[in-house]
Amino acid sequence: MPPPRERNETVLKARALRRNMTLPEGLLWRVLRERPGGLKFRCQHPIGRCIVDFYCAAARLIVEVDGISHEMGDRPMRDLERDQWLRSQGLTVMRFAAGGVMRDLDSVMRAILDAARR
Repeated sequence: MPPPRERNETVLKARALRRNMTLPEGLLWRVLRERPGGLKFRCQHPIGRCIVDFYCAAARLIVEVDGISHEMGDRPMRDLERDQWLRSQGLTVMRFAAGGVMRDLDSVMRAILDAARR
């Protein structure tokens, strides 16, 4: 767990991210906040030094919505390292392209619910 100062900064950043969600994140959150399948999801949830887009504690499931920036520079490597650390904590990480969320939200939701039930 990060030191108290870092933890406070992480919480403040998570709050700011909640207020400034991207359109695909907002669309997905509108569905997830209704507790589909009886599952409670949290939005922009801090885990260690990371802030994940969506988290379901009951399923230990993380859902990330990736925009184009996740394909640039060193971001793919940073995402890989971050996902490996999250998986080492016993969590499952799912990533969806922002465009995919926009085009076919129903399929994204089916995949999320299937993973959460496993």
